[in-house]
This record gives sequence, structure tokens and C-alpha cells, in this order.
Amino acid sequence: MPLYECVLIARNDVTQQQVDTLVDALTTEIEAEGGLLRKREYWGLRSLAYRIKKNRKGHYVLLGLETASAPMKEMERKLSLNEDVLRFMTIRVDSIDDTPSPIMARKSDDRDRERGFRGPKPSGRFDSGRKRGYDDREEFRARPEEFRADDDFRGRNEE
Repeated sequence: MPLYECVLIARNDVTQQQVDTLVDALTTEIEAEGGLLRKREYWGLRSLAYRIKKNRKGHYVLLGLETASAPMKEMERKLSLNEDVLRFMTIRVDSIDDTPSPIMARKSDDRDRERGFRGPKPSGRFDSGRKRGYDDREEFRARPEEFRADDDFRGRNEE
């Protein structure tokens, strides 16, 4: 049987439980037709790249399915009719990886990192809190005293 991967985006107004029941209903129909659910990942509520039907966020779900083409077309038809589904994309693949997708792997990396202390706050350009004057700029401080701003720039130290 052919293998498919389907990513669907549900509205952010629905809960995660409602998204799970939607996916459960789709998978039971696929399994009733002799198909098999190989992979299921809930990626969470994520920001969209642009607004879709006045939504800025959506629930992302990845499905890895092994089924014939007729049940897959029926599933796509039901997804397109469902008002809670903003977008979906189904592609045919050669194999379905059992490893977590890159999005899930990145999420686990984020959880593992310590997020409390982010290091000392960098100080400003100058250590003191006083206002900077004309001569306090870095390029003037780096020059020797004889080339300061009060000198004539065209003929420096020429007498």
C-alpha cells in the first residue's frame, strides 16, 4: 500500500482534545478501509506565517498513513469540508521514519536547556551613567590628546 504524510492545521479556537478527536475520527475511517496509522505527532499551538481566515495561530498535527488512494481522497475531502481545519497538505512518500520529526526533536532540545539564567546583562557602551559629550565618543577617546576635536582637522599640529 502507498505511504502518505499529512500535516493539518486546525484553528486556535478549538482545544487540543477537539483536535485529537478529529484526528481519531479520521484514523478510524482509514483503519476501517484497511489502512494503518504509522505515525502521529501533535506539534502544538504554533504561530502561522500569515493570517489564514483571521487566525494567527493554529494546532499542527502530522500523520503518517499507510492506505489506498480512495480512502485518502475521502479523508482529504472531509478535511476540506471541516470548518476547524485551516489548511492541510498530503504528500506521498517512499518511507515513513519512526524517528521524531525535526520539529519534535527541537522541542525536546528546548525543554532540556536551562532557561533560567541567561548570563550577565551587558553593560552599555560606557561604564558611567553620565551623558555623553562630544569628546566622549569612542573615536575621539582612541586618539592621542593632541588630535582632539578642538584642533583644526585640515592642518593637524602644523605650525
